[in-house]
Amino acid sequence: MPLSRRIRNFLENTRKKKVDKEDEDGGSESNAAIKEQERLRKKVTNLIKKQKLPAVRQIVKGQDNTKPWVQDAKAKVGCHLIELLMRTAYIQPPADQLADTPPDIRPAFLHSFKTVVKENKKTGRRYGVIECDPLVRKGLERTARHMVIPYMPMLVPPVKWTGYDRGAYLFLPSYIMRTHGAKQQREAVKRTPTNQLEQVFEALDTLGYTKWRINKRVLNVVDRIWTSGGRLADMVDRNDVPFPEKPDTEDEALLRKWKWKVRSVKKENRERHSQRCDIELKLAVARRMKDEEGFYYPHNLDFRGRAYPMHPYLNHLGSDLCRGVLEFAEGRPLGRSGLNWLKIHLANLFAGGVDKLSLEGRLAFTENHLDDIFDSADRPLEGKRWWLKAEDPFQCLAVCIDLTEALRSSSPETFVSHMPVHQDGSCNGLQHYAALGRDKLGAAAVNLVAGEKPADVYSGIAGRVLDIMRIDAQKDPTVFPDALLAKILVNQVDRKLVKQTVMTSVYGVTYIGARDQIKRRLKERGVITDERELFVASCYAAKTTLTALGEMFQAARAIMSWLGECAKIKTSLQVLTLQRETEKIMVKRQRTAFPPNFVHSLDGSHMMMTAIACKKAGLTFAGVHDSYWTHASDVDKMNKILREKFVELYEKPILENLLESFQQSFPALSFPPLPERGDFDLRDVLDSPYFFN
Repeated sequence: MPLSRRIRNFLENTRKKKVDKEDEDGGSESNAAIKEQERLRKKVTNLIKKQKLPAVRQIVKGQDNTKPWVQDAKAKVGCHLIELLMRTAYIQPPADQLADTPPDIRPAFLHSFKTVVKENKKTGRRYGVIECDPLVRKGLERTARHMVIPYMPMLVPPVKWTGYDRGAYLFLPSYIMRTHGAKQQREAVKRTPTNQLEQVFEALDTLGYTKWRINKRVLNVVDRIWTSGGRLADMVDRNDVPFPEKPDTEDEALLRKWKWKVRSVKKENRERHSQRCDIELKLAVARRMKDEEGFYYPHNLDFRGRAYPMHPYLNHLGSDLCRGVLEFAEGRPLGRSGLNWLKIHLANLFAGGVDKLSLEGRLAFTENHLDDIFDSADRPLEGKRWWLKAEDPFQCLAVCIDLTEALRSSSPETFVSHMPVHQDGSCNGLQHYAALGRDKLGAAAVNLVAGEKPADVYSGIAGRVLDIMRIDAQKDPTVFPDALLAKILVNQVDRKLVKQTVMTSVYGVTYIGARDQIKRRLKERGVITDERELFVASCYAAKTTLTALGEMFQAARAIMSWLGECAKIKTSLQVLTLQRETEKIMVKRQRTAFPPNFVHSLDGSHMMMTAIACKKAGLTFAGVHDSYWTHASDVDKMNKILREKFVELYEKPILENLLESFQQSFPALSFPPLPERGDFDLRDVLDSPYFFN
């Protein structure tokens, strides 16, 4: 039961006993017991005023005789409540019928069954769904901004984490790990000695103590765009797509085409509705917080150790819109290095290839566009709208405004900036694999070593694929049939063709997955129109891309395979069905899921280590998985810290410790030997400017 409800029950029960005593003029309960209840009630009330929650929790826990509901009971009560809602909730559309016809009253919610077929699957699964009437949906869209959101940003610093369910919000139930009902994960955290969790607590407290505020100038631009119908800066159109008129014909082919268009419009409108609700919720929070001097985001973890704000809508993990309207509440003078980092940050946000230039090239880009930057800040919607060309337009606008004010001030270097500047990992999953495997070739491909400009892993893989295909194209087609495909594809190979496969390689992408990804890219280009030829070309391109990946990241492939082999064992980790926990293990899923989850736990560790060190160095810090944020003036300090912490993390025998834990947990099983490591010197990371940049 949530703490807030326990407190309410305790206060109500103690008040009730006092009233009952007065009414009965005596009664069975002793005066001493009544006085003790009154004393505890006053004590709890005073402790709440002083915000001393741990003490309140202890008192209330001792007085609480209620037992938690089991899962079956929750499900049955929930189903009955839904049934009552469906039975009693009706709507009446606006009166446009004739007076002599009965009113058009219909159920607000309908239950039906739908068969959902996943992509690349022949069979589907049948699900029960509850759908609301279109009028209800429209009403919800209008009132989204007025919805009550319980886990709002906090106006006071969050309670420090001290246990599984102790920390973060003052009264709302708060749990350090998001377990989605997996009992074993909850129990694992509860069993872990507190001293082992102290660094996790400290890291989450550091993230939660970062103070934010709303960037009112950017919010004003967002509001103006939204009021005028959306459609700019990746904002959804506020209007639905009109339905095509039914053709006045009996031609089956034309009618089928019309039905397909209707289905397509319905799908598009459903997606627009969802996006509109999402924007309304984000803006509702922004409008509510815009006049606050500052606010905080309590954080917790997922089961892998990645940190997330507990408030779900307007946070710095969100979209460009969210990030654009958020800034640090504390400002810091830019200094010379901060002014440069602000310019580099603008180039990074503009992207479109600019972010792949050297740091000097990015600085030059910003300085060559100062007129566009000033115009964007002065007349964001009336002027040239240069900021709208950026990959992250609202964040770009925020930096345009900040940089304009700094450069127009009498002393740009003493200008106080509130802008968070990001340093992002370069294909971060592969960076972790390269460090684990001490892989020299892989390390160079993902910027673990110094270079004149950032190495682009996607271009690197595309180049290797191109080399292989050029060799294949020269072969005799009668002996090597793929030679014909190589000749067709040799002009199609670029970073975009292989990017998705390289990105997902760290998540254990399969040959089938790679084939489908590349097939989509080739289909978009329309060079190969025959479906069968497209399929075989995709097969060949996928095979070649995976070969190139294996060559460039040998250690990564070996470690992924080793982790996958270890994950084939039968473990005690449970998989949830819709209703209850079960002992059944999905071996194939476990094998593919374990390597990426393990790497995510490592990037989570790196981020938490960096957060703690930044706090000790007096820096403001925010983290979004493999993207670290601080003030422009402190980027150089943060860069030094995050590199030191990466080296510190990988100087530990991580894979050896993992194998040892497997052997201790399952002494009767034998595990494959650890993969061989290369001779990459980890300390090269300390001098690599583009490791995070």
